[in-house]
Amino acid sequence: MKIKAVIPALALALSLAGCSGSPEKGLEYLEAGEYEQAEEEFQAAAEKGNHPGEAYRGLGIARWELKDYEGAKKAFKSALENGAQKTGTLYNFIGCCALRLEEPSSALNYFNLGLTREGNSEELVQEMKYNVIAAYEQMEDWQSAVQKLEEYLEEYPDDENARKELTFLETRELE
Repeated sequence: MKIKAVIPALALALSLAGCSGSPEKGLEYLEAGEYEQAEEEFQAAAEKGNHPGEAYRGLGIARWELKDYEGAKKAFKSALENGAQKTGTLYNFIGCCALRLEEPSSALNYFNLGLTREGNSEELVQEMKYNVIAAYEQMEDWQSAVQKLEEYLEEYPDDENARKELTFLETRELE
């Protein structure tokens, strides 16, 4: 995930919501790369009910950066439960957390949900489609992984890493 691309969206959501106080301070900490402080600010904001959806989303980003994938997944799910916009980015984050936690079926579900959302950038769509392949690989469903990778390469023929991955998967599938 490219965190630097997500922070402006979070900032916009907080400014549109008229947030002040802890969520804005949490955002400042995120932008400065001070993830422990950001985590504290967003946690406090969420507990106070200060725009909890956005606070939990910020908390998830901070925990992601701290490599606390279980905590990040929980925070992102809380964001959805507390009114955060259901974006492809949010579902992609949850799916990436699930992959890191070796929960590929769950990850696949979130990537597919993310792909159905409107307003996804082409870059995000490409990332989620590749993540679907990673989920199939983690499930050791080589046939589905190869099928999705072939579809992916039809859309993104210049992705050299994907070409190398297809070569690898085709040898795996034969074993």
